[in-house]
Amino acid sequence: MSSDHTKQASTAVEEFGPIRKLLWPIHGYEMKKFLPLGLIMFCILFNYTLLRDTKDTLVVNASGASAITFLKLYCVTPAAIIFVIIYAKLTNVLKREHVFYTVLTPFLIFFGLFAFVLYPNLDSIHPSQAVLDQLCAQYPRLTGFFDIGAYWSYSLFYVLAEIWGSAMLSLMFWQFANQIVRMKESKRFYGLLMVIANLALVFSGKAVSFCSEDIKQFYPGVAPEVVWGISLQWLMAAVVVMGIAAMFLYRWMHKEVLSDPRYYDGDEVALGTKKKKAKPGLVESFKIIISSPELGLIALLIMAYGVTINLVEVQWKEQLKFYFAGDRGGYNGFMGEYSFYTGIFAIFFGYFIGANILRILSWFKAAVITPVFILLGGGVFFAFILSARDIPYLKEFVADILISIGTNPIAAAAFLGAGIVIMSKSIKYSLFDPTKEMAYIPLDDEIKTKGKAAVDVIGGRAGKAGGAFVQNMLLIAFATKDVASIAPICFVVFAVVCLLWILSVKLLSTRVSAAEARQEAESVRPVQHTASAQPA
Repeated sequence: MSSDHTKQASTAVEEFGPIRKLLWPIHGYEMKKFLPLGLIMFCILFNYTLLRDTKDTLVVNASGASAITFLKLYCVTPAAIIFVIIYAKLTNVLKREHVFYTVLTPFLIFFGLFAFVLYPNLDSIHPSQAVLDQLCAQYPRLTGFFDIGAYWSYSLFYVLAEIWGSAMLSLMFWQFANQIVRMKESKRFYGLLMVIANLALVFSGKAVSFCSEDIKQFYPGVAPEVVWGISLQWLMAAVVVMGIAAMFLYRWMHKEVLSDPRYYDGDEVALGTKKKKAKPGLVESFKIIISSPELGLIALLIMAYGVTINLVEVQWKEQLKFYFAGDRGGYNGFMGEYSFYTGIFAIFFGYFIGANILRILSWFKAAVITPVFILLGGGVFFAFILSARDIPYLKEFVADILISIGTNPIAAAAFLGAGIVIMSKSIKYSLFDPTKEMAYIPLDDEIKTKGKAAVDVIGGRAGKAGGAFVQNMLLIAFATKDVASIAPICFVVFAVVCLLWILSVKLLSTRVSAAEARQEAESVRPVQHTASAQPA
């Protein structure tokens, strides 16, 4: 019986009609494996959106968007390193299944305690505003650090919410999926898993919006701050429930799916001839990237995206704070709608526009769309922010536009920023990520295997921390927590990085084309030699 199912799996693609092959290339008997795997991903990503939106609402409304740069640089990065060390220790002493539960449980405990214990007692656990104001007045360059300490429960929430994405999605889920999904299945499963990922954004975005904004109608006359506390409890209760559901599904798969040879080749994986290579360290990663111009340029692309999107997002979130003026429920509801439309646009753009662009246009034209869009969109966004300053022509030009559409600079920047970030991330998922991966294909096998790990280490870390570092240094240098005041310098850095990004795409395009030509020439040369040896 199991051999029949194995044969079915091996010929799965050929058995589907053209429409089924495009929309749902999953066999009925495979649903026992695919559906719980997809639901685990849905639960993790559902929580990811709830936590991501809520962490920004808490931190930005308490101490401003400037705190984000300090938290990312001085808290999230060290905490991520500590997590990796702890995770490595856990994998040495626990089974893989138990590692999943051990990693997930502390997250759920904290987020539950935060909503039902810590937040209702903020006055007792946080120092008074008078003490904070006095410290900030005496040491203005250390304001960001004081905010982190004064609102320590928010800071801890932010750090754990940031680590959730890396720990539970990138590490726990994809490591599990890559181990239990066969190569032939992955070609059919993974595309649909990305659809589930975007659907999770859609549903979780609406959940955030309902719990934060629509819930107000059930509490007429109640103070907004009290309603926000109730909203927070609903959101964190959902996080706990989804986390428990993920653990239940994970356990069920180990009992009912991974014990069945139709779905999982446990012995084959355990006794495989190839061992998984460890990722290179930081020093070795620098050496590998420096040795290959192509890898250096790919790393620059990743870093440029991280820096530019961070510079825009921090300014945008500060404008949202001004727009909602302390209404945390409204702020969080807006972030829920933002997540909802990000999922919608990612699905639409990725499957209807991005795929055709990759098929029709050259690599350079497809790859350059992302930096050009971010440069133009970010430039317009910064123009609205900078219009508050007395810059000749710009202030009058923006004022005429605002009058014509009947709005004000803060509202325009809030909604415009949301639209630009949504479109930027949709384009990133559908064009930037695929073209970046395509750039590895013509490279040598040795560079390709070691290089990707090295770029992940260098480019990923530097990209996430680069924008935060720039803004952090500016805030300390000018002794302020008003990120709008450093917007002119941030715009200059933003524009320069975008132009370097476009230049890197052009240089990489030339090198990738040359490497691809060399690879084709090497594959043709033996054939020509053999042909010349044949008798006339």
